[in-house]
Amino acid sequence: MRRSLVAALWTLPFAFAAAGAGASDFRSLAEPAILYDAPSKQGKPLFVIQRHTPVETVVNIDRWVKVREPAGSLLWLERRQLSEKRTLIVTAPRAEIRQKPDAASPLAFEAIKDVVLELADKPADGWVKVKHRDGTAGFIRINQVWGL
Repeated sequence: MRRSLVAALWTLPFAFAAAGAGASDFRSLAEPAILYDAPSKQGKPLFVIQRHTPVETVVNIDRWVKVREPAGSLLWLERRQLSEKRTLIVTAPRAEIRQKPDAASPLAFEAIKDVVLELADKPADGWVKVKHRDGTAGFIRINQVWGL
């Protein structure tokens, strides 16, 4: 019995790791959301995150989701606050969004750090097509955004 208990305890972390592998995905917030330190309204509210901000879902528990927010913190929010809409957040101090996925292509627009852009297409060859809330679209290098 002791040997099987030790074996079960030894494999438990690996089972959770395997269950979580590939399970995380990115969403955006449908509304401003309070982020908590625990999956409950009795948890400590830490800060509010703005509508459309991308988050990475890490764990789902009933009505709560543990997310990684753009600064890297792991916190909890209510599942109902998530949207299926995909957004990205600019991480570079100043990003050039090009008309085509080519550094020599004409500039479509520029965005500064923390601007949220809508994901318009899948990334390819180091670029991703994005759309600004004003409707302007273009291509940004994937190393200049977070949320993919």
